[in-house]
Amino acid sequence: MDGIADMGGTDGWGRAHPPDPNEPVFAEHWQGRVFALVLLSMDVAHYNVHAFRHEIERLGRSAYLGEGYFGRWLNAVESMLTETAILAPGAIDARVTNMQGGRVEEPPIPEPRRPDFAPTAEGSLRSVDNPPAFSVGDRVRARNISTSGHTRLPRYFRGHTGVIEVVQPAAVLPDTMAQFENENPQYTYSVRFDSRELWGPDTEPFTVTGDLYESYLEKSA
Repeated sequence: MDGIADMGGTDGWGRAHPPDPNEPVFAEHWQGRVFALVLLSMDVAHYNVHAFRHEIERLGRSAYLGEGYFGRWLNAVESMLTETAILAPGAIDARVTNMQGGRVEEPPIPEPRRPDFAPTAEGSLRSVDNPPAFSVGDRVRARNISTSGHTRLPRYFRGHTGVIEVVQPAAVLPDTMAQFENENPQYTYSVRFDSRELWGPDTEPFTVTGDLYESYLEKSA
């Protein structure tokens, strides 16, 4: 999905700063609680990690950027629980109002509509019968595709050429898992791209490596 979450390589965000090696796992206590809430809610809603990522990228600009990393997780949890009718729309707002001393009737609890989909095994790795379509050293092009659903193919790779560095084991495809359609397992590849190929000849020279699924790639001359 080409939403606010796919901002890699876009302009206007200022200088990138190196991470703080002493940064705590959770800067504030509530962030740890949100992390636990996400894990619990995904289990209750029968969501997988790919579907939850898609929920995050469907957030509006203010919900995604305005409340920080764990703030967007919290917003996505509310969206996920409302989407599956585990919470009624407006239930959280009503409860917050009542906790602050207001008097608002909470909406009735709806009948949940969890997705009827279960993976065939734990984890993401799977076995496939066919051999990999690409080998180490092959020049490949990331397909120039766009979708309204979830994808792990960043915009800044699309249409650009790189070189296969590593052939990874087969894994379930996030694009279909996020929609609760099927696992569609396929090989993944670590692909090395030159920065000038991605952002033009005036870019500082460095390499970017992305792990891309087989269906994201095509052979390049």
